[in-house]
Amino acid sequence: MSKPSVKALNIVRRRIENGLGSEKDKVHLNAFISAAGAKAGFELEVQESVDRYYSKCTKSMLDGTLIGIKDNICTQDEPTTCASAILDQFRSPFSATVIEQLEDAGVFVKGKTNLDEFGMGSHSINSHFGPVHNQSSCNGKVLSAGGSSGGSAVAVSTGQRIAALATDTGGSVRLPAAYTGIYGFKPSYGKLSRWGVVPYANSLDTVGIMARTKHDIESVYKKLSNAPLASTSGSGSNLRDPTLVKSSTLAKRPVDMGGSCEIGKTRKYRIGVPMEYNTKELDPIIRGIWLESLQALHRRGHSIHLVSLPTTPIALSAYYVIAAAEASSNLAKYDGVRYGNPAEHGPSGLNSFAETRGSRLGEEVKRRILLGSYTLSAGAIDNHFIKAQKVRRLVQRDFDKVFRTSNPLSKNQNSIPNEEGVDFILTPTTPTLPPTLEALSSKRSVDAFADDVLTVPASLAGLPAISIPINISGRQAPPTSEFGHVGLQLIGQYGSDMAVIQASMQLRKAVAYYRSLVESSKPKDAKVE
Repeated sequence: MSKPSVKALNIVRRRIENGLGSEKDKVHLNAFISAAGAKAGFELEVQESVDRYYSKCTKSMLDGTLIGIKDNICTQDEPTTCASAILDQFRSPFSATVIEQLEDAGVFVKGKTNLDEFGMGSHSINSHFGPVHNQSSCNGKVLSAGGSSGGSAVAVSTGQRIAALATDTGGSVRLPAAYTGIYGFKPSYGKLSRWGVVPYANSLDTVGIMARTKHDIESVYKKLSNAPLASTSGSGSNLRDPTLVKSSTLAKRPVDMGGSCEIGKTRKYRIGVPMEYNTKELDPIIRGIWLESLQALHRRGHSIHLVSLPTTPIALSAYYVIAAAEASSNLAKYDGVRYGNPAEHGPSGLNSFAETRGSRLGEEVKRRILLGSYTLSAGAIDNHFIKAQKVRRLVQRDFDKVFRTSNPLSKNQNSIPNEEGVDFILTPTTPTLPPTLEALSSKRSVDAFADDVLTVPASLAGLPAISIPINISGRQAPPTSEFGHVGLQLIGQYGSDMAVIQASMQLRKAVAYYRSLVESSKPKDAKVE
């Protein structure tokens, strides 16, 4: 048996060393709560990975890869703090299912990334350990990294990690991906296990993946979605996470959207453009790149269709009612007795609960607990929480009406595809470019809610969606800013996760091809204003 070359072995080690070196150089960005290099026994694990490459016994394509983990996903070997003082130094007695799957694949799950406390925020500034900084700036002022998974996004965009796991409740993977110029993928709800993920809103939380390339997104997703799960019953239900969708359910789809759904290959696709996403608040630069991308797809032979998702304008309000209500229930256990660090020298009895929660939880978390408790109260539940759930169902129906294939979770299954429907929906990921941290300090908390307006509908419907980084061309670039990209969001029907991932790269290729055509058609002496 031939052995790998010394060069190949050096690549394995160099890949790890580059990540750790970048982690030290970029410590001022505050992407990590706990660092990888400080872990005992890490060097031994690295050598074992190199030995597996040397003997050609690697566990998977991901063997020897450094992947960051958002600090609300439980790891047995490192603290899980959720960026909160109440869980400072908390160690879980077990690792999340997704962590076990990665470790079985030979991945180095090292370093827990910073976030908004318990995932509540859109800019990663609500952390007990301080805000995350974007590596880009505007007029010398630091830009927001997005949230709540800003630490994971910055770790990937600055080369500290090849990829990172995070959680997406209403856009917490896609928004920071758009702000940092990387891919951010939210799978269909129930496709990846949530067991071991500290819940914010159970019916919305989804483990997502962030990476610089479509290939890395695909590699990690395949490993997490195809790996065998522990604690599975004979009926196929997962005993750890009952929300996991069964493979038999996805088999109900009338058309296989799998990997054959690549844009630019044998088929030409129908791309939906929802009119409700073209709001007056949409930044002109983002609108221009959205239109340019649609022109690029049309130039490649794909058809563009205007669609309507009429419930979109009220989806954001419904989301924050539902998410806050579920959060108020989930966070009730952090009282210093069952979970969490008790207040020092505090009173006893019920007063100790109030003192602990009042002093150990952040302002944004307390605000959402109060909002959720109110919406679940006897006097408000019918007028707020129940109505929000009805809006959620309308959002789901809006999407089902415009897609070509049926939703496998729907009771109304069509064996014949809707030929008037679309294969994908293309929208901006965010309505604006990233604000500066200084500007955010003068804004009200509720003002940040609007940043999720374009990502929330897909979350309410449980659909797969990916934020795709598109470079800003010279003419479109904002003045006095280092920011050079925007995010476009591609949404697919439930279960078409691989199709969405594959199509994302083809969209970038279409834009690059279109821009090359435009550039080549200009006279050589033409000046760009």
